[in-house]
Amino acid sequence: MPNVGKSTLFNAVSQQENAQASNYRFCTIEPNVGIVNVPDERLEKLADLVKPQKVLPTSIEFVDIAGLVKGASKGEGLGNKFLANIREVDAIVHVIRCFEDENILREEGEINPIGDKEIIETELQLKDLESVEKRKERAKKLIKTGDPKTKELLAVLDRCEEHLGSGQNIRTLDLSESEQELIYDMFLLSTKKVIYVANVDEESMISGNKFSKALEENVQDEGNKVIVMNNSIESQISILEADDRSMFLEEYGLEEPGLNRLIRSAYNLLDLITYFTAGEKEVRAWTIGRGWKAPQAAGVIHTDFEKGFIKAETIAYQDFVDLGSEASCRDAGKLRIEGKEYILQDGDIMHFRFNV
Repeated sequence: MPNVGKSTLFNAVSQQENAQASNYRFCTIEPNVGIVNVPDERLEKLADLVKPQKVLPTSIEFVDIAGLVKGASKGEGLGNKFLANIREVDAIVHVIRCFEDENILREEGEINPIGDKEIIETELQLKDLESVEKRKERAKKLIKTGDPKTKELLAVLDRCEEHLGSGQNIRTLDLSESEQELIYDMFLLSTKKVIYVANVDEESMISGNKFSKALEENVQDEGNKVIVMNNSIESQISILEADDRSMFLEEYGLEEPGLNRLIRSAYNLLDLITYFTAGEKEVRAWTIGRGWKAPQAAGVIHTDFEKGFIKAETIAYQDFVDLGSEASCRDAGKLRIEGKEYILQDGDIMHFRFNV
């Protein structure tokens, strides 16, 4: 919703001040996009051992859009046309106001995190319902062609329409893998995984407050995560140099920035893992999906690696750290040669052999 700290959080996450953060509704109209490094202590440890010329972390892209209000689907506020900007994102970070401040506008009355959550969910569901109804109209025209896929699609759309009409998200609808594929290209908003950020007052940034606790209790059955933070403080921390940042964190009793928890949570929510390449030129982290096989993982570096894949040299992260180098791992028999069926493990250090 407006004035909950979305753009302030975006600025902190992306360590930039491109997103206008002002005390009035709809100060964000065009989406802001930021590429954010994924914090990973393992990368730093590998760099200490290998001493490369460059260290390259992996990253996640965050998109900051305008606030939604009740009735957006009917044209209230800026309407919901800008939701097209997040059609293709993989997950939603829903920032919810969990602080009281009479100086920051709120037209919805008393602070009510559960009510705010439900307003946004309803607007996303209504947008999805609109998309489903439009697709049904097109599918009904095609049904005369006798295409069996169209018949299957209509059946799935009927179930989606009924589910959304009862105020439920599509992600809670028990669709088979083949049914999900039929509506995949619709990029329905209520299918997306969600992380909730409870933006609390400064005094509550460690232990939370009554608002954040109510939110945590509300989402418990959904299996979703609530991250408690003070977005304003996080924004200040993000622009500090490393030494000053450590002092600042210590002063506030924080072990690490809340942003690190948010970024890692987004990474885990999407079921992503990291593998590394380590050499004199660079030590680099690469993002892949959990369960990917070696050729797929090689393709993230270059498509030629996947097409011409022969074998992969693999060292477990802990073995590399314990023994201190690739040569030591080779001598100790800890360097393995794996084939096309090898499923990468989080933290694997890889070297791919391929034909051009």
